[in-house]
Amino acid sequence: MPAVRRCLLLASGSILTALVCAAPASALPVPGDFADVPSRTSLSFVHSPTGLRVGTGNENEARPGLSTVKLYMADYAVRHGDGSPADLDAAARMVQLSDDGAASTLDSKYPQAIDATAAEYGLTSTSRGGFWGSSYTSTADTVTFLEAKKRSDPSSPVLRWMNSSAPVAADGTNQDWGTGELADSTGTKWGWADDSSSVVASASIGDEFSVAANTYGPPSAQTQDVLDALGSFDLTPPPAPLPAPVLPDIDQWLAGLIGGSGNAPRG
Repeated sequence: MPAVRRCLLLASGSILTALVCAAPASALPVPGDFADVPSRTSLSFVHSPTGLRVGTGNENEARPGLSTVKLYMADYAVRHGDGSPADLDAAARMVQLSDDGAASTLDSKYPQAIDATAAEYGLTSTSRGGFWGSSYTSTADTVTFLEAKKRSDPSSPVLRWMNSSAPVAADGTNQDWGTGELADSTGTKWGWADDSSSVVASASIGDEFSVAANTYGPPSAQTQDVLDALGSFDLTPPPAPLPAPVLPDIDQWLAGLIGGSGNAPRG
């Protein structure tokens, strides 16, 4: 093979290799990736652009909703309440600071909020107990709700409040575990039992996903289970693909190059 043509082929091959190597990885979890999650934790994940859902076998189990049900209450107060500044302030405090006093105020004013939200969004494992703090929900219901908000009401203050949650809750609890520890999470709502360790919950949104976890155990156990299941995945949106290069026909290019050099004036 002529040296010039060999060099051109090597150059074009290098271009193709560079483009292939630059292609971003886009791995997403599949059901088998949750097979080893301990039964103490229920975990649900939804990929927003495709609707792909992955969950543990117990993701539909009705568990203590803890403060994650404040998301349902806040949505009801914002969309069906009287629109008063007091309602909006209480709803914001529920989501950002997990303020129990604000939750009790809205629960007393709108006792139907949790059940009405469950009916509206098809949350089949969600129900209000004697008061908001004894309510039940599932991680599957939580991500169903979050995905519906992102899809049909992306400017919802509920999502905005999740994205601006406080590092420390109203009762002094550090809000820093579970799904909120995923590098690609942009906003989170946490929940915990009064003893802070018998059962905990977290629910997060990202640019392209929603995820929720509920664990019979302390925050550290939930963080371990979530990161073991999802920590190795890149959940960030991939960059826009590069346009395909238009490469010249090597034989035509070579013929033109040789022909042009043959007619070139000699100095």
